[in-house]
Amino acid sequence: MTTNTTATATDFTPAIAEAEASRTRLDFAKSAPKVFRAIIGFDAAARAGLDPALVELIQIRASHLNRCAYCLHMHTGDARKAGESEDRLHMVAVWREARHFFTPKEQAALALTEALTLVAEAGVPDTVYAEAAAHFDEEELAHVLAMICTINTWNRVALSTGKVAGTDERKG
Repeated sequence: MTTNTTATATDFTPAIAEAEASRTRLDFAKSAPKVFRAIIGFDAAARAGLDPALVELIQIRASHLNRCAYCLHMHTGDARKAGESEDRLHMVAVWREARHFFTPKEQAALALTEALTLVAEAGVPDTVYAEAAAHFDEEELAHVLAMICTINTWNRVALSTGKVAGTDERKG
């Protein structure tokens, strides 16, 4: 006889609370409220007019690349609430091997997300930019670029301040 040992979200609540209680780094929102509000404004302006599903895919992929568990947990949860399928969420990290899960437009955005997130490695190749430009008009492309910059900023804030995956300051 086998016992089902699959964990549920509620199983992690004490561990999340303990990790948050032992967190020793500053609270960015409280320590720099004007900067925090400015990033929120940048985020809101960046996402304006973009498909919410695309926004979450961008945020999830950048968070994978930056290894930001806090943002990854938050944005996969947001994507689920918005109706995103588990299959697609599981495939974001390996989207190149699972292209059939994503539209050509989403693939272009994911490639651009990777290039801009890892910009120090190879810049933003002309081919990646051209593919994105073929799928987005100029205004939409500017918003996609801004969204990628925004999530990279959030990832860096969360990582540098030791944000705990499973918490979400938007709820408190």
